[in-house]
Amino acid sequence: MLPLLVLVLLLVWVQPSLGKESAATKFERQHTDSGSSPSSSSNYCNLMMFCRKMTQGKCRPVNTFVHESLANIKAVCSQKKVTCKNGQSNCYQSNSAMHITECRETGSSKYPNCAYKTTWVEKRIIVVCEGKPYVPVHFGASV
Repeated sequence: MLPLLVLVLLLVWVQPSLGKESAATKFERQHTDSGSSPSSSSNYCNLMMFCRKMTQGKCRPVNTFVHESLANIKAVCSQKKVTCKNGQSNCYQSNSAMHITECRETGSSKYPNCAYKTTWVEKRIIVVCEGKPYVPVHFGASV
C-alpha cells in the first residue's frame, strides 16, 4: 500500500511540470510557420489559429505568423536593438522585411466559432528575446 501511495504522490507532484510549455516553445507554436509560404488562402488564419490552440476558451483577437526559417527568426535577437513598448530593453527588430501573415478576428467572430481575416505582408518584425540561449519569447510588432 505504501509504495502505491508514494507513486500516486510522485505523479501528482511531477504531472504539472510535464505539460508546462517554455516561453520559447510557446513563441514557436504561436508565431512560426516556416513550412508554408504565403498563398491566397483566406482560410489560413482560421485553420492555423485553431490548430495552434489559440481558440481554446476564447478567440485570440490578433496573431502574426512568420514564414521564415526558425534560424532566421532566432537571428533577430542579435540584430537591431529597440526599446520595447513597456520600456524594457530586450526587444530586437529584424534587419530586413520578412514574409508574415497577420490574423485579425472579424466582427462576426464569436467563440467557439472564431473567424479571422488573413493578410499576407512583408514587414520587419520586433521580438522580445530572453534566456540562454537568447531566443524570441514574445512577438512585439511588425513595422
